[in-house]
Amino acid sequence: MTEKEPLKHDNGESIDINTDESVSGSTHLNEPVANEDEIEKLKAEVQELKEKYLRQVAEFDNFRKRTAKERLELIQTAGKDVIVSLLAVLDDCDRAEKQIQSSNDAAVIKEGVQLVFTKLRNTLQSKGVKPMQSIGTEFNPDHQEAITEVPAATEDLKGKVVDEVEKGYYLNDKIIRFAKVVVGK
Repeated sequence: MTEKEPLKHDNGESIDINTDESVSGSTHLNEPVANEDEIEKLKAEVQELKEKYLRQVAEFDNFRKRTAKERLELIQTAGKDVIVSLLAVLDDCDRAEKQIQSSNDAAVIKEGVQLVFTKLRNTLQSKGVKPMQSIGTEFNPDHQEAITEVPAATEDLKGKVVDEVEKGYYLNDKIIRFAKVVVGK
């Protein structure tokens, strides 16, 4: 082909068209984009990344299942050490019950029951349970539940807790049971 060939238009005028391949920009279509080795290398890399991704997904799924199982086991056995420590108090209650049935001495029975209550309180305290001190304090609805109001005996008892129907308790400084109280008005 020549560099320029005249082309006749319908009306007879000639139009110059450049057919030089180096100028036309069409030579890149004839060359391969990448050689076969590069293609195989890229395919292998893609396959390797896919496998790595699948391993990571499987590993994360196993991690999620394992932590869910551990969490369930923790929830099921969370109170185990508290219950085990209370079993000693239960044993003392059983012994006290046997003594009550076999003894008629009220002082001995009273002392035995007192020892059991002391052991129970100490066991709970060792686990972080503390009783609330409510009587004589200002009524606090964040810590106490008012059961009723009664006329205050003195002016300084107005708005204060005058009686405690049910003790409130903390577990490691967090309220686990609100105190049920009577408030002076």
